[in-house]
Formats: sequence, C-alpha cells, structure tokens
Amino acid sequence: MFRIATIALAALTIVFAGAVHCAADDAQSKPYLKAQPEDLQWWLDARFGLFVHWGPVSLVGTEISWSLVYPPKETGIIPADEYDRLYQRFNPTKYNARQWVQIAKDAGMRYIVLTTRHHDGFSMFDSAVTDYKITKSPYGKDIVKELADACHKAGMRLGFYYSPPDWHHPDYDKHQYEFVHDYFHPQVIELCKNYGKVDILWWDGLGRSAREWDSEALFKIIRQLQPHIIINDRLGLPADFGTPEGVVGEFNLTHHWESCIPLCNQWSWKPDAKMSSLKDCIGMLVGCAGGDGNLLLNVGPMPTGEIEPRQVEVLRGIGRWLTKTGESIYGTRGGPFRPFERPDGTQIYSTRKDKNIYVHILSWQGDAVELPAVDSEIAASSVLTGGTATVKRTDEGVVIDVPAADRQDVDTIVVLKLSGSALQTHETYQTPISAGRQARASSVFTYGDDHTSWVAAKAVDGNLGSDWRSKKSDGPEWLEVDLCEPLPIDHARILADGRSNAFELQCRRAGEWVTLARGSKLAADLRFRFEPVAAQVFRLSFAGPGEASVRELQLFSHK
Repeated sequence: MFRIATIALAALTIVFAGAVHCAADDAQSKPYLKAQPEDLQWWLDARFGLFVHWGPVSLVGTEISWSLVYPPKETGIIPADEYDRLYQRFNPTKYNARQWVQIAKDAGMRYIVLTTRHHDGFSMFDSAVTDYKITKSPYGKDIVKELADACHKAGMRLGFYYSPPDWHHPDYDKHQYEFVHDYFHPQVIELCKNYGKVDILWWDGLGRSAREWDSEALFKIIRQLQPHIIINDRLGLPADFGTPEGVVGEFNLTHHWESCIPLCNQWSWKPDAKMSSLKDCIGMLVGCAGGDGNLLLNVGPMPTGEIEPRQVEVLRGIGRWLTKTGESIYGTRGGPFRPFERPDGTQIYSTRKDKNIYVHILSWQGDAVELPAVDSEIAASSVLTGGTATVKRTDEGVVIDVPAADRQDVDTIVVLKLSGSALQTHETYQTPISAGRQARASSVFTYGDDHTSWVAAKAVDGNLGSDWRSKKSDGPEWLEVDLCEPLPIDHARILADGRSNAFELQCRRAGEWVTLARGSKLAADLRFRFEPVAAQVFRLSFAGPGEASVRELQLFSHK
C-alpha cells in the first residue's frame, strides 16, 4: 500500500521567477524588507529549531486561541469570559528557562521560537500597553525575559512568535488604525528593545495584507533596532523565509522556508495528546533538510511550566540520532536529487555539502535504490549509519544497495563523495517518452472562463508548475497518453499533490486494459518499475468519486 509522502515536489522556480526582479528592486530601494545574506547563513546551517506554544490555556488543555472559536471535541467552545480569566490562576512555578534551553540543545536544536503573544491576546511579556499579561498573573514574572536571558547565556539563538491579530483587544477589527499604531507596533518595539539580541521575528498575521498592518513602516523600525534579525513571511510581505504549516515543505532551492509542525496533535499542551514517534520526527527533519528547508518542531509545555517528559524523551532521541548523523543535516543544502517515494513505501531524500552527497533512504523496503544520473564523478562511497554499500553508475543513473543487515529502520544514509563540489552538482534526467505526446482525460476542471489551465496536456508538458486537474465527480477519473505507436516502456514517474484516490497505471493491449502498477494514493513524486511492455496508449485510472490532479505522467524505457 502506498503512504502519502509529506513532501510535495516543488512548483519549481517558475513560481518565484516573476518576483525576482521586483525583489531585487526592493532590496536596493527598501533594504529593510530583506535580511542580508550573511545574517541568514546561521539559520540556513541550523536546520532545526524548537517552537513553543504556551499560555494560560494550558490549564484546561485545549488549543491555544482557537478553542475560543472552534469547539474541541471534549469540551466545546470555551466562553471568552472564562478563557480571558484563565491567567488569573496561571502560576507555572516549575518553569525553568535554563532547563528548556538545555532540552533544546539535547535535541540538537539550534534556535528557540516562543509565542510571546498568540491570537488570544495574552502577552507572555511585561508590556507597558496592556494589563492582559503574564506579570499580572499569580506567577508575576516576565516569561520572555527569563527565556531570553537563558538563551543569551547558553549561546542559543532566540526567536519571538507574535500574532498581530488580537481577539481580546477592543480596538481589533473595529478601530484598526488605532489598534495597529497604538498597540501592535508598540508591542513589537518593546520586544525588539527590551530583551537583548533577537534573531527571529515570527509573525502569524492570518493572511491579512501588509497595508492593513503597515508592515513596511514596522519592518524599517525593526531592522533599525535589531539589524541582524530575520523575519518570516506572515505579515503580508515575502520577507526572509516562507512558513509551510503542519507539513514538510516543497523542494525549493530558490526560496528559503521552514516547516512548523507540532510534536503532538495540537500546538498547546493537551493531556494524553497523540504524539509523533521518534521515527516520524526524524523523517520530518530529513524531509525538510532534503527539500532545502528547516524544521521548527513544536512542544506545548504543561501548566506547571515543564515540558512533558514523554515529549522530552522524543526530543532527546532526535539529539542522539543527530550526534551520529548531524553532518548530513547541519550546514547542508537540499538535493541534488529531488525527494521521491517508491510504491513499496521507501522514501529517498538527499542533502549535500563540500564534496559529499548524503542519500537518506527512509523505511527501506525491497530492492536497490535507483537515482538519476549526476553530472559529477563519484570518487568513493560509504555508509554514515554503518555497514557497507554497493554504488554503481549506469547509463540511466546511480544504483545504491546496502545489505539488509546494514539498513536502518529509520534512515540509512549513504555518502557519495564526488571529485568536485556537491553544491555545483545537478541531477540529469532521461527525457520521458511521454513528453509532449497527445493526452486526453475523463474531465477537466474549469474556473470561470478559464478552460485551458488544467487540460490533460499539462500532465505531459514537462512543466512541474502546471497540472491536469479533473472536475469533482461521482465516477472514476482517468488520464490517458497516446504515444502514436507501440513503444517499449518499463518504468514510470508520477508527480502529484496527493489529492487523488486509489489508482492504476494501465496500458491497452489487444483491446483490453492491462494493469502495470496500482496504489491506494499518489505520492508527491512516485517512481516504479515493471516488466517491459510495448503499447501505444497508457492510462492512469482513479477510483471514484472525487477529483484527481497530476503534475506529470512520465513514461520511460531503458536506453
């Protein structure tokens, strides 16, 4: 059975190409909109950080802020007056900022980002513009200051999450200008002035525009107060890095990104919450690094101020793994191979630095791993996780095999040492036989007067930024490619976004459809081989009902 890959193949540089010129112009005329490359380098090298969602809501164990508007299954919506009074009994006497920092270090994390204020409006710092804050609670001390001091003393990089929306403030959404300039901006200035060096500002603007937040004016002030700070993209401006949430981000070498993912099934603490396993967490980290992004892994401390012991154990487990394998994560760039998944569930990622390519093979099942060719000579190979590997170059690419006894349950890491720089190395693909061929489909999604953006031909045009998309229907959908003459095919690659139902890849022979491969759901990048078959028409057929979407259907034959 197929598993859904958590990573989606990049929509390519096409997505960002149109913004390059404008961004360059802004960098010259408004340098405060972007951090300097040297100020981003530590973050790019770090790859792994700790996110902390915490506040008085931990007393009741429901989701921070959102349990004001979306009812938790166990408790229903918390009335605002009850939620807003929680701070009056919030007294986390076992909060130890130094211990938090040590836990992050034990996990191999290089920075910490704390929620200084979430959408509920409660400030975890001693702000002069509100009384709805931690220093008015029984605890009485500035949580943010204690963590800032601990981070600075330990050499841990520090970031502040801050939510511009404030569902508690009476002016929010009613007197927006006054709210922004008399409350929001002054609070951010306090955070930038009162807590020493701040490395990251992590907005959560809920999709509102830069104009609504007067973001450019605020950025200018922030860069003056914290010249080396880096800023995320959630205040209506691209800023320094993107923030995919809850999933491993897309492979992208042109736009910096960081996935924020909770360790448990909600951001703030919940008793007996479902928690990701150590194996899952390592997979997230490898997926992010292999896609050229960072992982910001979240914990929700308990109302006592302690991080739950079972969460600490998972974090320390990641740290133990990084102690042995960290060279394949820290200071690397993603690639050169694009992440992909095989039908047997094996997932392949790669990272690189200096002359080394680190091939990460997760949940390795079945046969040897076949990779595309690279345009550099492989001088040697080794297995970072122990054992031996056989590495062969073929006309089509690179074949890696490791004896079953040396394969790791979590991640088998094979090191390819090149004769030149790994950063200058690129994968090279055989051109698909299906490229540019005739294609048709059961249906095509349309939007208004747009009848051409999602036609079947988009799935064979070689552009990973376009796709065929079906209508929502009650019946099965299919995508068909006509090669114009019978041609021998023995392997295929399907790139999709995971929305499709169970599928079969078929070919038409003697008037009947013959199944070559099947699965329960498409992954982002799925590759598989089958016995050679000569046919003219191939079909990707989906079980209905629903909709299907395919970026590329690529058919190949051995050279």
